[in-house]
Amino acid sequence: MTLDRTDPEGAIAEAAKAYSNWGRWGADDVLGTLNFLDGAKRREAAALVRRGASFSLSQSFDMNGPQKGWRRRTNPVHTMLDTGTDAVVNGQGFPHGLGGADDVIAMPLQCSTQWDGLGHIFDHGKAWNGRPAEQVVTSEGDLVTGIEHMAPHVAGRGVLLDVGRAIGENGELPDGFAITGEHLAATAGAQGVAVGRGDIVLVRTGQLARVRRDGWGEYAGGPAPGLSFTAAGWLHGTEIAAIATDTWGFEVRPNEFDHAFQPLHQVAIPNIGLLIGEMWDLDALAEDCADDGTYDFLLTAAPLRITGAVGSPVNPIAVK
Repeated sequence: MTLDRTDPEGAIAEAAKAYSNWGRWGADDVLGTLNFLDGAKRREAAALVRRGASFSLSQSFDMNGPQKGWRRRTNPVHTMLDTGTDAVVNGQGFPHGLGGADDVIAMPLQCSTQWDGLGHIFDHGKAWNGRPAEQVVTSEGDLVTGIEHMAPHVAGRGVLLDVGRAIGENGELPDGFAITGEHLAATAGAQGVAVGRGDIVLVRTGQLARVRRDGWGEYAGGPAPGLSFTAAGWLHGTEIAAIATDTWGFEVRPNEFDHAFQPLHQVAIPNIGLLIGEMWDLDALAEDCADDGTYDFLLTAAPLRITGAVGSPVNPIAVK
């Protein structure tokens, strides 16, 4: 796909038409590209476990996170309801010396490592599968494609594409670097790994490693390496089940048009039906993959069953 920086509206419309999966799995579909992830794919993934080494791909959920309040997104607020002090000093009314602690957390569902659900983004008033957005997501939540529908399905073959190592400098891509389908294919080739139907692809840019070294800065919403708008064809053609990155916004920022906001989201979620993850921590896994030369693994990354949610926190686990 060629890109005219002055015509985002035309480019979005062209890509939406070319790569639409509307109706592919029937009018009532609520899973989108997760339909590619079937039992055979999970059996294939299970066979990849050799060493039993496991990696959490989640960032922390605490007040030290990157959020700055954009769209009322804040970092998690963790509050204790009962503590050891309460148990020892005040007593909690339990018999026989029993004491305990309880806590609560308040947070936006997309403030740290998370999935974007199919109700998260609309294209000209249409949600996934061509449904009217106002009939899908209301003040009561996503009434049709809530993230709870995906909870049983997100477990399968994970593939790490460490683009930062493959084509970056010192394992990192600079902010504003647009990762094309050609970059993704070249990285897979360099790593000796294939990407195909039903895979959950993890794209490491190295930005998270950089902000951990230098400070959060503009990580939440600022410039970042990420997928090029022109990668929409790769996302559609490979028939992957899902994709996640180590960046806040998945696609390259600033976006590639003179005036646009997250145009690849506008194609990928409501038109392709693609499950997108953001702010994943891929660094420890990437080190291990570089050491043993194996870039595919069993990956479990179920969203929480939050009824009607358009996104969900997740603690993905890769097992090699």
